[in-house]
Amino acid sequence: MTRRNRRHSRTMTNLSKLLGIWLDTQRTPRGEVLSGDAAFRLRHDPDTTVGIDVAYISAELAAITPDKAAIVDGPPVLAVEIMSPSDKHDDITDKVELYLASGVSVVWVVDPDLHTVIVYSANARPVLFNTSHELSGDPHLPGLRVPVASLFGV
Repeated sequence: MTRRNRRHSRTMTNLSKLLGIWLDTQRTPRGEVLSGDAAFRLRHDPDTTVGIDVAYISAELAAITPDKAAIVDGPPVLAVEIMSPSDKHDDITDKVELYLASGVSVVWVVDPDLHTVIVYSANARPVLFNTSHELSGDPHLPGLRVPVASLFGV
């Protein structure tokens, strides 16, 4: 079992809330924000399933995924991994590589201890953000603006 602490849980809650506020401003049909180690099948043959701390799925993927589905069958637009005390750097790197190779448009790795976010996307260098910065969701999450400090309550 992944060990989480209060900072991890607070960061997940803050981010989910901010994504939800952004989502409410979008035209319908809208995608969906999922959190709490949401299960995704990223690949078939062999099946590759992962749990993602916070994810945003497109309106199209939301429409074809039944509410009672245990696993979302396809990659999210945004995958957010929030560092836990038990996470190892190599494991997070492997996840980021898997997400991008499986069609995830953008990956945020959030570190509640260092108050930083590293943004990964295909064919681009990673970008480090700290509490003096603002994250932009463009072009994949149009209009999304998240002050990094708001993720950590600082």
